Amino acid sequence: MSELKNRWAVVTGASSGLGTDFAEILAERGAHLVLVARRKERLEALATRLTAAHGVQTRIFALDLAERAAPQRLYDALRGEGIAIDVLVNNAGFGVHGAFIDVPWDREHEMLELNVVTLTHLTKLFVRDMVQRNRGWILQVASIGAYQPSPTYGTYSAAKAYVLSFGEALCYELRHTDVKVSVLSPGVTRTEFLEVAGQKPNLYQRLSMAPSRKVAESGIDALLRGKPSLVPGIGNKLPVAMLRVTPRRMQAAVANLMMSMK
Repeated sequence: MSELKNRWAVVTGASSGLGTDFAEILAERGAHLVLVARRKERLEALATRLTAAHGVQTRIFALDLAERAAPQRLYDALRGEGIAIDVLVNNAGFGVHGAFIDVPWDREHEMLELNVVTLTHLTKLFVRDMVQRNRGWILQVASIGAYQPSPTYGTYSAAKAYVLSFGEALCYELRHTDVKVSVLSPGVTRTEFLEVAGQKPNLYQRLSMAPSRKVAESGIDALLRGKPSLVPGIGNKLPVAMLRVTPRRMQAAVANLMMSMK
């Protein structure tokens, strides 16, 4: 029997891509789901499908999590319904592509708010209850960009470096509890990411693009094993390993070369 059976899980960014796959995998393992994203119609369709296929309960929250009050509203609503959350998948986020001086501040601020502040706030809200019950799982979704400075994705990669560092630190802090924290750092994945970021897939991205479902499965498996962090796929692990012996001053140039391939 799955250790997630009849547990309640929150999945943010559940309306597409990795978020949808995370929700499907958790439902297959018997978890009830709180699905959070802005697109209500997509959440409703996903909830209906997962309940019919797996017999799990679902709740949907059509929220813009980049709004400062949204995490607290979500937490309060679930507490008010008596739903104890045992799994938190912090998947919501997006990237912004372009030269730093050209990217509009409003868009960049929204990205930083969602990718950094919202993720941290949701973790703060739910992890305390998990520690009190001495049971829980938190998956933080970062990026391979967390491992190096990435021109044209400068603030995005910096935000994901925060997610990686924060997640690994929290994992260590909770090492004497039964609350597990893992960080998943995918490479290029077949989702809406590039379209939202405003970049057409280049040669490197087209050659290295991984199936979303496979990436999500690796993240859930790493979480259940209590692995602090994971870079999925040999094609992503090798570059990350090479960065350890690449002079810091060269890392941005390497990332820029990969991003500028046609």
